Amino acid sequence: MYCARTLLALAAMAALLTPAHAAEPVDTGRTRPYVAEEREIGPRLRELVVDSPALGRAARVRLLTPDGWERRTPRDRWPVLYLFAGGHGDPEAWTQDYAVDQVPALRHVLVVMPEMPLFGFYSDWWNHGKGGPPRVETFHLDEVLPLLEREYGAGPRRAAAGESQGGFGALSYAARRPGLFRALAGYSGYVHPHQHPRAVKAGMDYLGLDWTALWGDPEEQRHIWRAHDPYYLAEHLRTTPVYLSSGDGRAGALDPPGAEPDPHVPGLEDPSDPFPDDVLSPTEAIMHEENRALAARLAAIRAPVTTHFYAGTHSPPYWSRELRRSLPLLLRDLTGCPRRP
Repeated sequence: MYCARTLLALAAMAALLTPAHAAEPVDTGRTRPYVAEEREIGPRLRELVVDSPALGRAARVRLLTPDGWERRTPRDRWPVLYLFAGGHGDPEAWTQDYAVDQVPALRHVLVVMPEMPLFGFYSDWWNHGKGGPPRVETFHLDEVLPLLEREYGAGPRRAAAGESQGGFGALSYAARRPGLFRALAGYSGYVHPHQHPRAVKAGMDYLGLDWTALWGDPEEQRHIWRAHDPYYLAEHLRTTPVYLSSGDGRAGALDPPGAEPDPHVPGLEDPSDPFPDDVLSPTEAIMHEENRALAARLAAIRAPVTTHFYAGTHSPPYWSRELRRSLPLLLRDLTGCPRRP
């Protein structure tokens, strides 16, 4: 999910995704991605435009480069922190909302911030059994990751973190591909989607997207839902340090005085189990339930899980704070000088 306050903006964005505004389609006869454009967009910041067969279009990947990266040799390798955006899929959020380029601890790692299609859920879509684009997991892990390791100094020591839907991405990717990441963090992540399938439906209906194209019906295609759900894949995270955080949906320390409730999203609330009157952010209340459920599951199998639950809404100020709180865990096994293989 993404912040319900931003769903109105996402709906407007979806309305603009007509053929006139859509990204250029790629040559469907190709099987390998390539960098169609590379530009420097700021100190230590680069943006790649990657033609992706998995997505069927071009997509952006932003890099925050480490000190000395521009003088790299073909043998130099840096540890990598992958940062996954929320349901909007926009990598700019990490510099605009969280100022990761100003964090001293990130001067010695390669930070990778890939684009995701709107509400793409970090998954290869089922598409009613037909498959095909968007294949988001394939784009991120089978196209972008090896491309960066071949050409941009990315090494095999990796960690991943994400906010909202990006938290799901970090946890789901790691659980589906054990050993890929050394540490994980999710900030208000949608980490147990099969617990609240109505929330998936509500958000995607609101944006005019076919929600069953993602993983199918939550009962008829239960195996697909659970194959992506970190709660059911928790055993695969048994040895991976995980940081989970979320608010409870009520006004907290980082909400402005007199904060208003989130806009109403039809279908988000279960009529038989309404949210308490003091919940301003139903989305965050749902994320709170899911993160507590996953945390309990990880603790039960004695996995190394760290949690921070607090009063607060589904909004970037909290995620910026939680990113900084989680960096020691994320970087513990990554930081150091560039390593030569």
